[in-house]
Amino acid sequence: MSRPPKSRKAHEWAKNPVDDSGVPIEDAGTRAAARNRAKGDVFRSGFVSLVGRPNVGKSTLTNALVGQKVAITSSKPQTTRHTIRGISNRPAGQLILVDTPGIHRPRTLLGERLNALVQATLGDVDIIGMCFPADEPVGPGDRFINEQLDRFPRAIKVAIVTKTDAANKKHVEERLLEVQDLRNWASIIPVSAAGDDQLDLLADQLIKLLPTGPALYPEETTSDEALDKHISELIRETILEGVHEELPHSLAVTLDDMIQREDKDILEIYANVFVERDSQKAIIIGKGGERLRDIGQRSRAAIEPIVGQKVFLSIRVKVAKDWQRDPKLLQRLGF
Repeated sequence: MSRPPKSRKAHEWAKNPVDDSGVPIEDAGTRAAARNRAKGDVFRSGFVSLVGRPNVGKSTLTNALVGQKVAITSSKPQTTRHTIRGISNRPAGQLILVDTPGIHRPRTLLGERLNALVQATLGDVDIIGMCFPADEPVGPGDRFINEQLDRFPRAIKVAIVTKTDAANKKHVEERLLEVQDLRNWASIIPVSAAGDDQLDLLADQLIKLLPTGPALYPEETTSDEALDKHISELIRETILEGVHEELPHSLAVTLDDMIQREDKDILEIYANVFVERDSQKAIIIGKGGERLRDIGQRSRAAIEPIVGQKVFLSIRVKVAKDWQRDPKLLQRLGF
Protein backbone atom coordinates (compact mmCIF):
# COMPACT_ATOMS: atom_id res chain seq x y z
CA MET A 1 0.00 0.00 0.00
CA SER A 2 1.37 3.38 -0.94
CA ARG A 3 1.31 6.01 1.76
CA PRO A 4 0.87 9.77 1.44
CA PRO A 5 4.08 11.78 1.15
CA LYS A 6 4.55 14.32 3.91
CA SER A 7 4.01 17.15 1.46
CA ARG A 8 0.41 16.09 0.97
CA LYS A 9 -2.47 15.99 3.41
CA ALA A 10 -3.46 12.41 4.13
CA HIS A 11 -7.18 12.93 3.55
CA GLU A 12 -6.50 14.55 0.15
CA TRP A 13 -4.14 11.70 -0.81
CA ALA A 14 -6.86 9.17 0.07
CA LYS A 15 -9.09 10.71 -2.61
CA ASN A 16 -6.34 11.13 -5.23
CA PRO A 17 -3.57 8.58 -4.49
CA VAL A 18 -0.19 8.87 -6.15
CA ASP A 19 2.82 6.60 -6.28
CA ASP A 20 6.09 7.35 -4.48
CA SER A 21 7.30 9.54 -7.36
CA GLY A 22 4.17 11.69 -7.26
CA VAL A 23 2.57 10.22 -10.41
CA PRO A 24 -1.20 9.52 -10.15
CA ILE A 25 -1.83 5.81 -9.65
CA GLU A 26 -3.81 5.51 -12.88
CA ASP A 27 -1.00 7.12 -14.91
CA ALA A 28 1.61 5.03 -13.10
CA GLY A 29 -0.27 1.87 -14.04
CA THR A 30 -0.29 2.88 -17.70
CA ARG A 31 3.43 3.61 -17.53
CA ALA A 32 4.18 0.20 -15.98
CA ALA A 33 2.13 -1.56 -18.66
CA ALA A 34 4.12 0.19 -21.38
CA ARG A 35 7.40 -0.94 -19.81
CA ASN A 36 6.20 -4.55 -19.78
CA ARG A 37 5.20 -4.41 -23.43
CA ALA A 38 8.58 -2.93 -24.34
CA LYS A 39 10.41 -5.80 -22.66
CA GLY A 40 8.68 -8.34 -24.86
CA ASP A 41 8.54 -10.81 -21.94
CA VAL A 42 5.70 -13.24 -21.41
CA PHE A 43 3.84 -11.62 -18.56
CA ARG A 44 0.57 -12.60 -16.93
CA SER A 45 -1.82 -10.67 -14.74
CA GLY A 46 -5.28 -11.12 -13.35
CA PHE A 47 -7.58 -11.48 -10.38
CA VAL A 48 -7.59 -14.35 -7.90
CA SER A 49 -10.38 -14.50 -5.33
CA LEU A 50 -9.75 -16.41 -2.11
CA VAL A 51 -12.91 -17.98 -0.70
CA GLY A 52 -13.81 -20.39 2.05
CA ARG A 53 -15.51 -20.70 5.38
CA PRO A 54 -14.91 -17.93 7.92
CA ASN A 55 -11.53 -18.14 9.67
CA VAL A 56 -9.77 -20.50 7.24
CA GLY A 57 -6.81 -18.16 6.80
CA LYS A 58 -7.75 -16.18 3.68
CA SER A 59 -6.58 -12.80 5.00
CA THR A 60 -3.38 -14.23 6.47
CA LEU A 61 -2.61 -15.88 3.14
CA THR A 62 -3.32 -12.64 1.26
CA ASN A 63 -0.90 -10.73 3.49
CA ALA A 64 1.78 -13.40 3.11
CA LEU A 65 1.59 -13.42 -0.69
CA VAL A 66 1.63 -9.63 -0.90
CA GLY A 67 4.54 -9.44 1.52
CA GLN A 68 2.96 -6.96 3.88
CA LYS A 69 -0.25 -6.45 5.81
CA VAL A 70 -3.12 -5.30 3.61
CA ALA A 71 -5.97 -7.18 5.32
CA ILE A 72 -6.75 -7.35 9.02
CA THR A 73 -6.62 -10.76 10.67
CA SER A 74 -8.24 -12.24 13.75
CA SER A 75 -9.14 -15.62 15.19
CA LYS A 76 -12.75 -14.41 15.30
CA PRO A 77 -14.99 -15.62 12.42
CA GLN A 78 -16.20 -13.14 9.78
CA THR A 79 -13.40 -10.66 10.41
CA THR A 80 -13.32 -9.60 6.73
CA ARG A 81 -16.35 -7.52 5.71
CA HIS A 82 -15.19 -5.91 2.48
CA THR A 83 -13.43 -7.12 -0.62
CA ILE A 84 -9.77 -6.22 -0.24
CA ARG A 85 -7.37 -6.29 -3.18
CA GLY A 86 -3.77 -7.08 -2.42
CA ILE A 87 -1.24 -6.87 -5.24
CA SER A 88 1.61 -9.39 -5.42
CA ASN A 89 4.27 -8.49 -7.98
CA ARG A 90 6.38 -11.37 -9.29
CA PRO A 91 8.89 -11.58 -12.15
CA ALA A 92 6.47 -13.61 -14.28
CA GLY A 93 3.29 -11.74 -13.48
CA GLN A 94 1.07 -9.73 -11.20
CA LEU A 95 -1.43 -11.39 -8.89
CA ILE A 96 -4.35 -9.26 -7.73
CA LEU A 97 -5.58 -11.17 -4.71
CA VAL A 98 -9.18 -10.43 -3.79
CA ASP A 99 -9.80 -11.32 -0.16
CA THR A 100 -13.53 -11.75 0.47
CA PRO A 101 -15.76 -12.23 3.52
CA GLY A 102 -16.23 -15.87 4.48
CA ILE A 103 -19.24 -17.49 2.81
CA HIS A 104 -21.72 -18.66 5.44
CA ARG A 105 -25.40 -19.30 6.04
CA PRO A 106 -26.51 -15.79 7.05
CA ARG A 107 -28.52 -15.05 10.18
CA THR A 108 -28.72 -11.27 9.69
CA LEU A 109 -29.18 -8.77 6.88
CA LEU A 110 -25.47 -7.98 7.20
CA GLY A 111 -24.69 -11.65 6.57
CA GLU A 112 -26.91 -11.66 3.50
CA ARG A 113 -25.16 -8.58 2.11
CA LEU A 114 -21.71 -10.03 2.75
CA ASN A 115 -22.64 -13.19 0.89
CA ALA A 116 -24.04 -11.11 -1.98
CA LEU A 117 -20.76 -9.19 -2.09
CA VAL A 118 -18.82 -12.43 -2.43
CA GLN A 119 -21.13 -13.67 -5.18
CA ALA A 120 -20.71 -10.43 -7.14
CA THR A 121 -16.93 -10.57 -6.76
CA LEU A 122 -16.60 -14.15 -7.98
CA GLY A 123 -18.29 -13.30 -11.26
CA ASP A 124 -15.38 -11.05 -12.28
CA VAL A 125 -12.24 -12.99 -11.33
CA ASP A 126 -9.95 -15.24 -13.36
CA ILE A 127 -9.22 -17.78 -10.62
CA ILE A 128 -11.11 -18.85 -7.50
CA GLY A 129 -8.84 -20.22 -4.82
CA MET A 130 -10.87 -22.13 -2.25
CA CYS A 131 -9.15 -22.45 1.12
CA PHE A 132 -9.41 -25.50 3.39
CA PRO A 133 -7.65 -25.52 6.79
CA ALA A 134 -5.38 -28.53 7.19
CA ASP A 135 -6.23 -28.88 10.88
CA GLU A 136 -9.98 -29.35 10.32
CA PRO A 137 -11.80 -32.03 8.31
CA VAL A 138 -13.80 -31.02 5.24
CA GLY A 139 -17.33 -30.39 6.49
CA PRO A 140 -20.81 -29.33 5.36
CA GLY A 141 -19.77 -25.67 5.14
CA ASP A 142 -16.94 -26.52 2.76
CA ARG A 143 -19.21 -28.68 0.61
CA PHE A 144 -21.83 -25.92 0.49
CA ILE A 145 -19.27 -23.38 -0.76
CA ASN A 146 -17.83 -25.88 -3.24
CA GLU A 147 -21.29 -26.31 -4.74
CA GLN A 148 -21.64 -22.54 -5.09
CA LEU A 149 -18.53 -22.43 -7.25
CA ASP A 150 -20.43 -24.13 -10.08
CA ARG A 151 -22.25 -20.84 -10.57
CA PHE A 152 -19.03 -19.32 -11.90
CA PRO A 153 -17.92 -21.49 -14.83
CA ARG A 154 -15.61 -18.77 -16.22
CA ALA A 155 -13.21 -18.90 -13.27
CA ILE A 156 -10.51 -21.56 -12.93
CA LYS A 157 -10.85 -23.43 -9.63
CA VAL A 158 -7.81 -24.05 -7.41
CA ALA A 159 -7.79 -25.72 -3.97
CA ILE A 160 -5.48 -24.32 -1.29
CA VAL A 161 -4.96 -26.33 1.90
CA THR A 162 -3.95 -23.73 4.48
CA LYS A 163 -2.43 -23.87 7.98
CA THR A 164 -0.26 -26.93 7.28
CA ASP A 165 1.96 -25.81 10.15
CA ALA A 166 -0.95 -26.49 12.53
CA ALA A 167 -1.44 -30.11 11.41
CA ASN A 168 0.74 -33.21 11.33
CA LYS A 169 1.70 -34.94 8.09
CA LYS A 170 -1.05 -37.54 8.36
CA HIS A 171 -3.78 -34.91 8.75
CA VAL A 172 -2.44 -32.91 5.82
CA GLU A 173 -2.53 -36.01 3.62
CA GLU A 174 -6.09 -36.77 4.77
CA ARG A 175 -7.16 -33.22 3.97
CA LEU A 176 -5.61 -33.36 0.49
CA LEU A 177 -7.53 -36.56 -0.27
CA GLU A 178 -10.80 -35.08 1.01
CA VAL A 179 -10.32 -31.94 -1.06
CA GLN A 180 -9.42 -33.95 -4.17
CA ASP A 181 -12.75 -35.79 -3.96
CA LEU A 182 -14.78 -32.55 -4.14
CA ARG A 183 -14.09 -31.67 -7.79
CA ASN A 184 -11.56 -31.70 -10.60
CA TRP A 185 -9.35 -28.82 -9.43
CA ALA A 186 -6.84 -27.16 -11.75
CA SER A 187 -4.35 -27.50 -8.90
CA ILE A 188 -4.25 -28.51 -5.22
CA ILE A 189 -1.54 -26.84 -3.15
CA PRO A 190 -0.83 -27.17 0.59
CA VAL A 191 0.69 -24.06 2.17
CA SER A 192 1.51 -22.42 5.46
CA ALA A 193 1.30 -18.64 5.49
CA ALA A 194 2.59 -18.48 9.06
CA GLY A 195 5.48 -20.82 8.26
CA ASP A 196 6.21 -19.33 4.83
CA ASP A 197 5.94 -22.82 3.33
CA GLN A 198 5.24 -23.26 -0.41
CA LEU A 199 4.04 -19.67 -0.85
CA ASP A 200 6.30 -19.15 -3.86
CA LEU A 201 5.03 -22.40 -5.37
CA LEU A 202 1.44 -21.23 -4.89
CA ALA A 203 2.16 -17.84 -6.48
CA ASP A 204 3.91 -19.47 -9.44
CA GLN A 205 1.05 -21.91 -10.02
CA LEU A 206 -1.56 -19.15 -9.87
CA ILE A 207 0.36 -16.94 -12.30
CA LYS A 208 0.65 -19.82 -14.80
CA LEU A 209 -3.16 -20.02 -14.84
CA LEU A 210 -3.68 -16.28 -15.46
CA PRO A 211 -4.16 -14.76 -18.93
CA THR A 212 -1.24 -13.01 -20.59
CA GLY A 213 -1.25 -9.26 -20.21
CA PRO A 214 0.54 -6.27 -18.69
CA ALA A 215 0.58 -5.33 -15.02
CA LEU A 216 -2.70 -3.77 -13.97
CA TYR A 217 -1.15 -1.82 -11.08
CA PRO A 218 2.22 -0.09 -10.75
CA GLU A 219 4.93 -2.19 -9.14
CA GLU A 220 5.04 -0.22 -5.87
CA THR A 221 1.31 -0.64 -5.19
CA THR A 222 0.34 -3.39 -2.73
CA SER A 223 -3.34 -2.55 -2.21
CA ASP A 224 -6.04 -0.36 -3.72
CA GLU A 225 -7.93 0.01 -0.45
CA ALA A 226 -8.74 3.63 0.46
CA LEU A 227 -6.66 5.03 3.30
CA ASP A 228 -9.65 5.89 5.50
CA LYS A 229 -11.10 2.39 5.11
CA HIS A 230 -7.74 0.81 5.94
CA ILE A 231 -7.43 2.90 9.09
CA SER A 232 -10.94 2.03 10.28
CA GLU A 233 -10.18 -1.66 9.73
CA LEU A 234 -6.95 -1.42 11.75
CA ILE A 235 -8.93 0.06 14.65
CA ARG A 236 -11.50 -2.76 14.40
CA GLU A 237 -8.72 -5.34 14.38
CA THR A 238 -7.29 -3.86 17.58
CA ILE A 239 -10.68 -4.04 19.28
CA LEU A 240 -11.19 -7.66 18.19
CA GLU A 241 -8.17 -8.79 20.18
CA GLY A 242 -9.43 -10.38 23.37
CA VAL A 243 -13.10 -9.37 23.16
CA HIS A 244 -16.00 -11.62 24.10
CA GLU A 245 -17.48 -14.00 21.54
CA GLU A 246 -20.67 -11.98 20.99
CA LEU A 247 -18.84 -8.74 20.26
CA PRO A 248 -17.02 -9.33 16.92
CA HIS A 249 -20.23 -9.47 14.86
CA SER A 250 -21.61 -6.38 16.63
CA LEU A 251 -18.59 -4.13 15.97
CA ALA A 252 -18.35 -1.55 13.21
CA VAL A 253 -15.87 1.31 12.85
CA THR A 254 -16.22 4.47 10.76
CA LEU A 255 -14.16 7.63 10.40
CA ASP A 256 -15.72 11.07 10.70
CA ASP A 257 -12.69 13.01 9.53
CA MET A 258 -8.93 13.11 9.03
CA ILE A 259 -7.35 16.55 9.50
CA GLN A 260 -3.74 17.50 8.89
CA ARG A 261 -2.42 19.98 11.47
CA GLU A 262 -0.66 22.73 9.59
CA ASP A 263 1.57 23.79 12.50
CA LYS A 264 2.76 20.28 13.38
CA ASP A 265 3.40 17.03 11.58
CA ILE A 266 0.36 15.39 13.16
CA LEU A 267 -2.67 13.78 11.54
CA GLU A 268 -5.90 14.05 13.55
CA ILE A 269 -8.25 11.09 13.12
CA TYR A 270 -11.79 11.03 14.51
CA ALA A 271 -13.28 7.55 14.65
CA ASN A 272 -16.56 6.01 15.79
CA VAL A 273 -16.99 2.49 17.15
CA PHE A 274 -20.55 1.20 16.85
CA VAL A 275 -21.99 -1.63 18.95
CA GLU A 276 -25.54 -2.91 19.31
CA ARG A 277 -26.14 -2.72 23.08
CA ASP A 278 -25.18 -0.58 26.07
CA SER A 279 -23.56 -3.60 27.73
CA GLN A 280 -21.24 -3.96 24.72
CA LYS A 281 -20.34 -0.27 24.93
CA ALA A 282 -19.30 -0.77 28.54
CA ILE A 283 -17.05 -3.69 27.52
CA ILE A 284 -15.26 -1.60 24.89
CA ILE A 285 -14.74 1.36 27.23
CA GLY A 286 -13.69 -0.76 30.23
CA LYS A 287 -13.45 0.26 33.87
CA GLY A 288 -12.61 3.95 34.06
CA GLY A 289 -12.00 4.01 30.30
CA GLU A 290 -8.92 1.79 30.67
CA ARG A 291 -9.69 -0.55 27.78
CA LEU A 292 -10.56 2.28 25.39
CA ARG A 293 -7.26 4.02 26.17
CA ASP A 294 -5.41 0.78 25.44
CA ILE A 295 -7.31 0.42 22.14
CA GLY A 296 -6.32 3.95 21.22
CA GLN A 297 -2.64 3.40 21.99
CA ARG A 298 -2.39 0.16 20.05
CA SER A 299 -4.39 1.57 17.13
CA ARG A 300 -2.06 4.56 16.85
CA ALA A 301 0.94 2.23 16.83
CA ALA A 302 -0.59 0.40 13.85
CA ILE A 303 -1.70 3.52 11.97
CA GLU A 304 1.41 5.73 12.23
CA PRO A 305 3.63 3.53 10.00
CA ILE A 306 0.90 3.60 7.36
CA VAL A 307 0.48 7.38 7.24
CA GLY A 308 4.15 8.12 7.92
CA GLN A 309 3.61 10.61 10.73
CA LYS A 310 2.37 11.06 14.30
CA VAL A 311 -1.35 10.53 14.87
CA PHE A 312 -3.84 12.06 17.27
CA LEU A 313 -6.67 9.53 17.51
CA SER A 314 -10.10 10.25 19.00
CA ILE A 315 -12.43 7.24 19.39
CA ARG A 316 -16.08 7.56 20.38
CA VAL A 317 -18.14 4.48 21.24
CA LYS A 318 -21.79 4.62 20.15
CA VAL A 319 -24.79 2.30 20.32
CA ALA A 320 -26.70 1.57 17.10
CA LYS A 321 -29.30 -0.94 18.22
CA ASP A 322 -29.45 -4.11 16.08
CA TRP A 323 -27.56 -2.39 13.24
CA GLN A 324 -26.83 -5.74 11.58
CA ARG A 325 -30.54 -6.12 10.82
CA ASP A 326 -31.43 -2.50 10.03
CA PRO A 327 -31.17 -1.52 6.31
CA LYS A 328 -30.75 2.20 7.05
CA LEU A 329 -28.05 1.66 9.67
CA LEU A 330 -26.23 -0.80 7.42
CA GLN A 331 -26.13 1.79 4.66
CA ARG A 332 -24.91 4.43 7.12
CA LEU A 333 -22.11 2.13 8.22
CA GLY A 334 -21.04 1.36 4.67
CA PHE A 335 -22.65 -2.04 4.00
